[in-house]
Amino acid sequence: MRTADLVTLTAGSIVAQRGRSGLTALGIAVGIAAVVLLTSIGEGLHRFVVSEFTQFGTNIIAVNPGQATTFGASVGIYGTVRPLTLEDSDALAQLPGVEGAVPFSQGNAEIKANGRSRRTMVYGAGPMFPQVLKFQVASGRFLPDDDPRSARAFAVLGSRLREELFGDKNPLGERIRVGGARFRIIGVMESKGQVLGFDLDDTIYLPTARAMELFNREGVVEIDLIFSEGREAEVAEGIRRVISARHGRDDVTITTQKQMMDVLGSVLDVLTLAVGILGGISLLVGAVGILTIMTIAVTERTGEIGLLRALGAGRGQVLALFLGEAVVLATAGGLAGLGLGFGIGALLSAAVPTLPVHTPLSFVALALAMAGGIGLLAGVLPARRAAAMDPIEALRAE
Repeated sequence: MRTADLVTLTAGSIVAQRGRSGLTALGIAVGIAAVVLLTSIGEGLHRFVVSEFTQFGTNIIAVNPGQATTFGASVGIYGTVRPLTLEDSDALAQLPGVEGAVPFSQGNAEIKANGRSRRTMVYGAGPMFPQVLKFQVASGRFLPDDDPRSARAFAVLGSRLREELFGDKNPLGERIRVGGARFRIIGVMESKGQVLGFDLDDTIYLPTARAMELFNREGVVEIDLIFSEGREAEVAEGIRRVISARHGRDDVTITTQKQMMDVLGSVLDVLTLAVGILGGISLLVGAVGILTIMTIAVTERTGEIGLLRALGAGRGQVLALFLGEAVVLATAGGLAGLGLGFGIGALLSAAVPTLPVHTPLSFVALALAMAGGIGLLAGVLPARRAAAMDPIEALRAE
């Protein structure tokens, strides 16, 4: 049997049973669409979270008081009797490779200004905050480089807090009360938006020492360092050396941006795989559909198989005929599923602009390969059954 005859017979059998072929392909299409859509959402979420974190820069090391694990148990910030201080921050800023250090303190307080009040987050930060975390000042300036232990009572507003308290009025130079203490506004930050649900614009920045005094804190909650490219290991080792010398022991947790991204990447990869497996369940249903339909087709076409064998068709050619039908049905369903997945993804993106949906080309190729592979695997048993038929018995059954 010539290849052209195989193609003609395959196409003819599919067209002759349009309804059945369409429903079989639909089962694969739904499965492929589910896999493409769910993995695209997972990949989009992965990219979204990564972009949210990297917008602050990638050369950042966070130093927190207390070791994350001691003797196999998590103890966090309570695992130390020695808090991180402003002096620690100054010492770490002098390390080779460190370009800036920002000591952080934080809390929640009621803010009063311009006859209005609002409760919001209060951050104590050092003057290097905009440079270290890639923030920009919209008007005025950020906190000046005062002596950290006797910083002036200045404040910088987030863009949303400025709107809530002052509307269109220029707040620079105005007095503001934070938890009972008075400050003068010297700047307003550019809008940064929300990061993983936290509104970075609905906040106020004070000198770290002032925030520590406001919230009665003995130490800072974190020191962020920005380091020169390629010097991460050197800086991390320097931090441990300085802290050990100042505290008498290594009692801090050092977290690099790379470590955070690696952990996030691992979690999100598992999430993407999990949703892909959920979509794969639909593909399994589609594979069962192809197996069922091809088994029925072999039974219905017993006489045709006997005639082909009697006319000289070999077992391999009969096997190729039925495998070809299964692969064509699955591939057609795969193509339809890709279109369906892309269409639903586009509709979701239009309806929910904040929902991240991204489909890499590798996903498209993998989905098509999966569709063809499922057709091949599901068609093997019926095709082998057809190829193994005795031509005389097959004709007699007809």
